[in-house]
Amino acid sequence: MKILTLLLTAFAMHAADPAGWTAPVEVRHDETLCLTYSARVDGPYLVVKARIEPGWHTFTMDNKVRAEAALGGKKALGLDQPTRITLTGGLASDGKWLQSNPKDFSKPEMRWYSWGYEGEALFATKVSQAAKVETTLKIRGQACSDTTCKNIDVTIAVPAKTPAGAASGVGGLIAVQ
Repeated sequence: MKILTLLLTAFAMHAADPAGWTAPVEVRHDETLCLTYSARVDGPYLVVKARIEPGWHTFTMDNKVRAEAALGGKKALGLDQPTRITLTGGLASDGKWLQSNPKDFSKPEMRWYSWGYEGEALFATKVSQAAKVETTLKIRGQACSDTTCKNIDVTIAVPAKTPAGAASGVGGLIAVQ
């Protein structure tokens, strides 16, 4: 009976998420979990969720644009890598992305300007169905703690699903600059 219970629990953990999120894809630094990404089609939007572990943070899609504006032509002493998401396969982006409102991590006295997220972040883009095939998301960027940074290079497979209807999970997101 215990074996059956364990098997059913394991199966339930790997079953499809009722909210439509893909299984989380982990980003680790050595053995330490930094963050996970998952994605889903929400109405006409593809939404990517980053769940960031305590002590870690990641960056906006427009981190470089924000930093250049804050620097006003001066040279930066360093630049954190922005989040970049590309789609291939069944869904096509309209090219305009939305993102959660970021936290300002800047240190102006050091000419270091950076914006990003702790805890959770959402990224979304309107999509259209190019073909009824799986979409592959390629996510690149950087996650940092107080002492180290980890380059992000992961892929997520999003099952074929026709975008339609109203989006429920993109309210409150801001346009990427």
